[in-house]
Amino acid sequence: MRMLVLSVLATLLAWFAAPPPHALAQQAAVKREMVVDRKAVIATVEPVHELAARARIPGTVTNLIVKEGDQVTDGQRIATVVDQKLLYQMQALAGRIQAQQAERDQALIDYQRALELRRSGVSSQSQLDQARTRLDVAERTLQALRSDRQVIEQQAAEGAVLAPGAGRVLKLPVQEGSVVLAGDTIATMATKNYILRLQLPERHARFIRAGDTILVGERGLSAVQDLEELRRGKVVLVYPEIDQGRVIADVQVEGLGDYFVGERTRVYIATGTRPALVIPGGYLYRRYGVDYVRLADGTEVVVQPGLPVEDGIEILAGLKPGDVVAKP
Repeated sequence: MRMLVLSVLATLLAWFAAPPPHALAQQAAVKREMVVDRKAVIATVEPVHELAARARIPGTVTNLIVKEGDQVTDGQRIATVVDQKLLYQMQALAGRIQAQQAERDQALIDYQRALELRRSGVSSQSQLDQARTRLDVAERTLQALRSDRQVIEQQAAEGAVLAPGAGRVLKLPVQEGSVVLAGDTIATMATKNYILRLQLPERHARFIRAGDTILVGERGLSAVQDLEELRRGKVVLVYPEIDQGRVIADVQVEGLGDYFVGERTRVYIATGTRPALVIPGGYLYRRYGVDYVRLADGTEVVVQPGLPVEDGIEILAGLKPGDVVAKP
């Protein structure tokens, strides 16, 4: 009986001393593993294409409709360029057309009279042919003048400066009353699609490839310690030319429409792999400005965390391989 009681007590003590299953599940061993070495660099928001709305005729800007920052659609009127010489040419041509119409009407009357006289036998065939020729010349001259008027009207219509595509107006180098020549820029616009442009040191050229994934931080160049808070971007183009010791790459990221053109943000790019001590992110806690981890035996250890990695957080100091940490 005594032996039975002792056995039951030993079983109960072992049961109470053993950690619960969930406690065992919240422990992790510190190990050294290969992680992606990421460097923080600065990227600039740039438009995929920058468009220029240009004047097609020389003249004076009389109506500037948009201002910097406005959103425009494809084909929207931005400004109007007026050339006063075209107005004077139109007035002069209108007078010539009226005079030619009168000449054509007189030639038509002469031809009809010559035709009647020919039918009655009073006039000769040569006089009828001369009247027909004068009528044809008057008709062709009137048609040519009308064509000249259409050319001038088209030139005047080309004074409307239209947006070459949809986007946001960046610059307006002219104002109302400015005198411009054909081909001068009236407005510079950025298309709606934005990209991040990287300028990396030449030593990173061998690491970056089209299709690589980069991590994009929040606006304001703030440092982020959690990979889940970072957005993912994809390298779509690596330029084949190194400019002043820097390789240039374009990164496509969703949700850049509300950024300013030229705004800078922090991104993290992969520059190879290296060994590091890694623990899961939930095992690190902070108290009074100091980072701690709790070992399996309950001891608190001060650690120096590094950059976040795919499997957790890198530990620079305070732990060694083989340590077992517990979730606080």
